[in-house]
Amino acid sequence: MRCPFCGNIDTQVKDSRPAEDHVAIRRRRLCPACAGRFTTYERVQLRDLVVIKSNGRREEFDRDKLARSIRIALQKRPIDPERIEQMISGVVRRLESLGDTDIDSKVIGEIVMESLARIDTVAYVRFASVYKNFQEADDFEEFVAELRPPVEVEE
Repeated sequence: MRCPFCGNIDTQVKDSRPAEDHVAIRRRRLCPACAGRFTTYERVQLRDLVVIKSNGRREEFDRDKLARSIRIALQKRPIDPERIEQMISGVVRRLESLGDTDIDSKVIGEIVMESLARIDTVAYVRFASVYKNFQEADDFEEFVAELRPPVEVEE
């Protein structure tokens, strides 16, 4: 593993332990050249996924890009970082288990929205505002109105 500080390719593993509910291995590494310490994660990848964008363009699935968008939606929300990692791993496992290596970006968005809805409503609305490309305040109002349970009127 290349050292992110000096570029040395000969780094040493100092500690390994399970992470993300035993679906990844967390490794603490040391660079003997610059004494820099850093952490890496090792995960099982069942298959190489390709994302089909809405414009038809194809790009390699990037777990880090998915994680960034989820973390942005969950920014400043009271959700444990370990819970966020479990959610990201769960989304990736669902995508890998779909059976096809080509996955429409809409499918990814729907799975993420479904997962966020179970964790945090505010993050769900944040993600949906970008995913559904809200343009005006009315778009938010309509979406949030769908989230609220219907009000029963007493007679």
